[in-house]
Amino acid sequence: MSPVLAGVLQLLALVVALGLAYRPLGDHMARVYSSNRHLRVEKWIYKAIGANPTTEMRWPAYLRGVLAFSAVSVLFLYLMQRVQGSLPGSLGFSSIDPDQAFNTAASFVANTNWQSYYGEQAMGHVVQTGGLAVQNFVSAAVGMAVAVALVRGFARVRTGELGNFWSDLVRGTVRILIPIAVIGALVLVACGAIQNFSGIHEVGQFNGGTQQWNGGAVASQEVIKELGTNGGGYFNANSSHPFENPNPLSNLFEIFLILVIPFALTRTFGKMVGNVKQGYAILATMGVIWLGFSALMMWTEFAHNGPAFDIAGGAMEGKENRFGIGGSSIFAVATTLTSTGAVNSFHSSYTGFGGGITMLGMQLGEIAPGGVGSGLYGMLIMAIIAVFIAGLMVGRTPEYLGKKIGTRQIKFAACYILITPALVLCFTAAAMALPTPGNSMTNSGAHGFSEILYAYTSGANNNGSAFAGLNADTQWFNTTIGVAMLLGRFLPMVFVLALAGSLAEQKPVPATVGTLGTQKPLFSGLLVGTILIITGLTYFPALALGPLAEGLAS
Repeated sequence: MSPVLAGVLQLLALVVALGLAYRPLGDHMARVYSSNRHLRVEKWIYKAIGANPTTEMRWPAYLRGVLAFSAVSVLFLYLMQRVQGSLPGSLGFSSIDPDQAFNTAASFVANTNWQSYYGEQAMGHVVQTGGLAVQNFVSAAVGMAVAVALVRGFARVRTGELGNFWSDLVRGTVRILIPIAVIGALVLVACGAIQNFSGIHEVGQFNGGTQQWNGGAVASQEVIKELGTNGGGYFNANSSHPFENPNPLSNLFEIFLILVIPFALTRTFGKMVGNVKQGYAILATMGVIWLGFSALMMWTEFAHNGPAFDIAGGAMEGKENRFGIGGSSIFAVATTLTSTGAVNSFHSSYTGFGGGITMLGMQLGEIAPGGVGSGLYGMLIMAIIAVFIAGLMVGRTPEYLGKKIGTRQIKFAACYILITPALVLCFTAAAMALPTPGNSMTNSGAHGFSEILYAYTSGANNNGSAFAGLNADTQWFNTTIGVAMLLGRFLPMVFVLALAGSLAEQKPVPATVGTLGTQKPLFSGLLVGTILIITGLTYFPALALGPLAEGLAS
């Protein structure tokens, strides 16, 4: 079987698997967030944290819950790293330096999982499982809660109430993430991923010295890193490490985990607003972009350009032979079009255009299908922009799902789409202008610029992957990327929840012959065009200096 055919068959198998899971998982999540019943274990959690799950919240109260929980999480994870040397199960590792502890705490709480350290050489079992893995669950649940709050804003009428954050957080964790993660971990163990609490082992000689590996609860952390679109690996090699991702079957299963909840949330959206066709329109938009990016990535990496590529059958530099170009390309697109950031190959080693595709996927806002929760609310913001543009074309007040999109709503949406590009471009400009950050670049020229542009794109978009040539473990990058991750995560949530509150207060507008049919293919096409144009106008100059210049020169 040719490598190209193998890649295409993997993509088709993935589409079939996602299609089979779409309806049951989407309906289940809709029932979870619409139910008035509380499980016994959930009642124990509410009692422990002192929360009343039946109290409805307006958007400021919901936002305060999000920010308070996340602030406590950052502090807890920071302190855990700072005292690691005194904790049991630390494997002899010392406590983490303040700047790196801040960066890591911000990273995992913001659902970014950017790692400027070697996981197997820095973090012991307690920090890995009691700190990082826990945040993989709850940071994903926070994103899902905010998305559901926005959906309620569309569904509810003449009320500013968006539900209860604590209830949404606990239900998302207990009823959705944990059950799937348990099953997924068993699948990964069956595929060969390790799951233990063993210490450090000497496994032989390496370049004249002793090679050491430590075990860990890898399978259980691997499954939630993908399922929750987190991405932080137990080992520095991430999902290219055989302990995390043993074979092509586990590789395909991990890609499935990355995509299944973000895609299924469009079904949840349709069910909760009472019109599943609206969910299908959002799904179609996400699917077109994802399939297009996957096909383009495989084409750029399979295209022969010189004798080395001819011999290898494509651009194999930086890729695992176990997965090949097809499995690596599909993984790279899935992880950068979502907020996952896990890698099974070095994105820095991709062709110039291939590296640009990974960056562009993040710069779209990671909305195809995007992160768990964040992909859905990001796409709904883009839908609001699209109906606003359509309204301008015909001279009609724009409407979406029976709600008028007025001045207040479009300001919230505009602020949302401006925050992340401002963070990316300003921090990149500062890093390139100052003398010290440039010393972290392994490469010069266009590729060196791409390393820094990729780093801030990844941080501000809460992705976490990197062009591996950049030495990011410095005070400058640990601090600035940490700030970019926190601002890129929580500032957009302010405008999402404010928008949700303004929509929930409205009365529904009856549909007329002039109402734009947002459930039709025409709107999906308009939405795709809006996303690409907004991103292109924002990032094209920076991309032209980096991956485009490199690709045209190769």
